[in-house]
Amino acid sequence: MPNPSRRVAVVGLGPIGRKVVEALDQGIDGLVLAAVSAQDPAKHGDFLAKLKRSPAVLPIDDLFAAADIVIECAPSKLVRSIVIPFVSRGKTAIVLSVGALLENEDLIALARQNGGQIVVPTGALIGLDAVTAAAEGNIQSVRMVTRKPLNGLAGAPYLVENNIDIAGITEPLKIFEGTARDAAKGFPANLNVAVALSLAGLGPDRTTLQIWADPTVTRNVHRVEVESDSARFSMTIENIPSENPKTGRITALSVIAYLRKQGSALRVGT
Repeated sequence: MPNPSRRVAVVGLGPIGRKVVEALDQGIDGLVLAAVSAQDPAKHGDFLAKLKRSPAVLPIDDLFAAADIVIECAPSKLVRSIVIPFVSRGKTAIVLSVGALLENEDLIALARQNGGQIVVPTGALIGLDAVTAAAEGNIQSVRMVTRKPLNGLAGAPYLVENNIDIAGITEPLKIFEGTARDAAKGFPANLNVAVALSLAGLGPDRTTLQIWADPTVTRNVHRVEVESDSARFSMTIENIPSENPKTGRITALSVIAYLRKQGSALRVGT
């Protein structure tokens, strides 16, 4: 007999959440869209009405009873309330606001104790498989340089706290240099990619980062350089922003690709 489908809940119906919901509604082997949660469900009524099969619309606290997997596509302040009910019951939480994990590291221990799992998809970065493989040996350094259009950085706490005005710049401006941990604090909506990179390799305190506000680019550009005892490699990706300029379109596609792997007869990648 075939295995029953695993039930999936999606929290957040912004550009990423909607893409994931649509893919699940169209059909992914072994999975079924069971529930969604949003801050203002009424706002998304028309979107939900167009789905082939209407999921339950539930508050975050009720999702664990309706689903086996939860996908967080929400503001980072909600990560804890989304993840705990799932991993404490041996279920899976897919987290996109990866930076929040650095402030809630106990969630990893909670998942370990209860047989749950926190999944960080590749998202808007490239080469996490290579970094993960290199980390089985010895990595000497991981360095990342990010360049973003100005509207993708607007309102970042680091800019506000340091009175950095990028609105009128006409040339690229380096606005940050430091660790992935500090970048996650200063740019919580922008640098989940840096945190994912750090978790795959040297950790958030040894992964270094530059951030440039660049009026000459229209895409979110990330370049990663890795030195290890198994390989030296560099990778560059230029992500087209989604409707939310802080997030690349490929982020949602990365989640969908991960979900398809779960029931695939051929699984490519680590």
